[in-house]
Amino acid sequence: MAATRRPIALAAAVATAAALGATAFALPALAAADAAPGRATAGAPMLDLKDGTLEWGVKASFRTYLASPFSGGKITVKDGATQAPDNGVFTFVDGKGTYDTTTHGTRTAFGGGVSFYAHGGALDITLSDVKLSTTRTGGAITVDVTTPEGTRDDVEFAFLDLTGVKPGQGEGGAMVFKDIPATLTKTGSEAFNGQYKEGDELDPATLSVKAGAAPTTEPTTEPTEEPTKEPTTGPTKEPTAEPSGRPTSPASPSPSATGRPGTDEPAAETGAILDGTLDWGVKKSFRTYVTGPIAHGKVETTGGAAASGDGYRFPDATGDFDAAKQTLTAGFDGKVRFLGHEENGAYTLDLSLTGLEVQVSGGKGRLIADVSTKDRETRKVSTYTGMTIADLKLPKGELTAENGVVTLSAVPATLTADGTEAFGGMYGMGEQLDPLTVAVALDKDAELPGAAGGSGSGGSAGSIGSTGLAGGSASLGGGSVGGGSVGGSVGGSGALASTGSDIPTGALIAGAGIVVATGAGVFLVARRRTA
Repeated sequence: MAATRRPIALAAAVATAAALGATAFALPALAAADAAPGRATAGAPMLDLKDGTLEWGVKASFRTYLASPFSGGKITVKDGATQAPDNGVFTFVDGKGTYDTTTHGTRTAFGGGVSFYAHGGALDITLSDVKLSTTRTGGAITVDVTTPEGTRDDVEFAFLDLTGVKPGQGEGGAMVFKDIPATLTKTGSEAFNGQYKEGDELDPATLSVKAGAAPTTEPTTEPTEEPTKEPTTGPTKEPTAEPSGRPTSPASPSPSATGRPGTDEPAAETGAILDGTLDWGVKKSFRTYVTGPIAHGKVETTGGAAASGDGYRFPDATGDFDAAKQTLTAGFDGKVRFLGHEENGAYTLDLSLTGLEVQVSGGKGRLIADVSTKDRETRKVSTYTGMTIADLKLPKGELTAENGVVTLSAVPATLTADGTEAFGGMYGMGEQLDPLTVAVALDKDAELPGAAGGSGSGGSAGSIGSTGLAGGSASLGGGSVGGGSVGGSVGGSGALASTGSDIPTGALIAGAGIVVATGAGVFLVARRRTA
C-alpha cells in the first residue's frame, strides 16, 4: 500500500508547492512509478514548468574531433544556447513545458541550437528545437536535424535512463536531475546511416526546471480501489547458482588458489611470470577512423602481435606478481601500427605502440607503452619510451592466482594527459579507451585462456571503393576492423526511419550518405555533386 500512496502524495506536494509559491518541488516522473491501477485519470491536472535548462554535450569525442587538426572543424551555438569553455557541453535555455500530476510525465521544450561544420562543408549539420520528455524512469531527447539538403523535425535522438538519478535542488528553487545517462536510439543510429550503433553511449544530460502555475483541479488523493498485490518487477526467484558452463568472473577470484589440475601440487601464487597475453583494441572508434573513408588507412601487427576478436593480442608476458603486496608487473611482446591519410606514397597519420606493460600497485593500475607518432602538419616523428598512456580501473577484491593464472578481465581504461600526445590531440584526457584483458601464468604447466572470440582483422583495412566519395554508388569496403565493419554506400540515400511524428521522415540527406567513425564522432556527409 505504501508504494501506491507515495506517487499520489508527491503529486499533491507538487501542486501544493506551486500554489504556495514554494522554492522547491518534486517531479516523481523522473524517479517514481506510473499511476497505480484503478486511479482516476480523467481531467488530469497539468502543472506548468518554466525557466528550464538542458546541459548536454551530444558526444564528447565528436566535439574533440571537430577541434582537432584532422577536421578543420568548428562548432557554433545559436538562438541563446551556449557552450562551456574548453570545448565543453552545450546549454539549451528557456525551457517551458508541463508536468502531469497523475502520470508524472514531463515534456519540456528548449530554445537554442548547435551547428557542426567540418571538412570544408562536407559535414554541415544543425540540431535545434531540442525537447526532453520523461515517463516513469525513462525518457527521450528529440531534435530537429538540419543539413544543406533540408530539415527533418522531431527526430528521437537519445534515450534517457533515470533509474539511478536522484533529484537535487538548484538555484532559485529549481529541481535538478544531474548527469542522466543517455544512449543513441534506433532512429538516431539510422540518422547516421547506422555507423553510430543503437545503444552507443552519448553525453549525459542535466535537466533543471521550476514549477509554474498550480494545477486548476486537485489531483485524486486516494486510489479508487485497492491493488490486490504489489506488482512484480523482477524474477520470482533468485537463481541459486551460476548457470553451468559460465566461467567464474576474474573480477572476484577465490582468495586461495586451487591446485594444479591432475596433481596434488598447489598452484603458484607469487613469483615470476612465465607466460601471458594482453588483449586490447586500443580504441574502437580510432580503428574505424583509420580504416574508414576519411583516413583510408590500415592497421599492421608485427613482432608476435595479432588481430584477435575486437582488437589485438600481445603475447609472451614476462614480469612478476606478488600476492602479499598486491603488485603485478607484466610486459608483452608485439607491435601495432596505425597508418592513414596517404599522401605522395607516405602516411601522414602514423602511430605505433610497442613494449606494452601493465603495472598494478597500491590498488591502482596503468598501461605503459613505447610510442612513435607523426605530427600530421609538420610530418615530424616523435618517440616516447615508457609513456603511461592509460589509467586502469581495477576490479574490487584482491588479486590472486587461480590454477597458476592471474587474470584481469575487461578492465576499463582511460586516456592519460601524456597519452593525448600519442593521438595528436585527437582525444582528450579521460577519454574512454577499449577495455583490456590480461592473463599471466606463474606456473609452466598453467593453461592460459584461449584467444578472444570474433573474426577481427588487424593486418589490413579491407577494400575501399575505387570511385571515392563523390557521386555514383561507390561502396566503402566492408573490411572488418577488430570485429566491426565499416560499410554502407555513398551516393545513395541514407534514410531516416519514421520518428513517430505526424510528419513522415524521408531521406536525411537526399542523394547522399553519411559515414561515421563510430564513437569518435567523426562523420562525413557526401553531398550530391551536380555538373
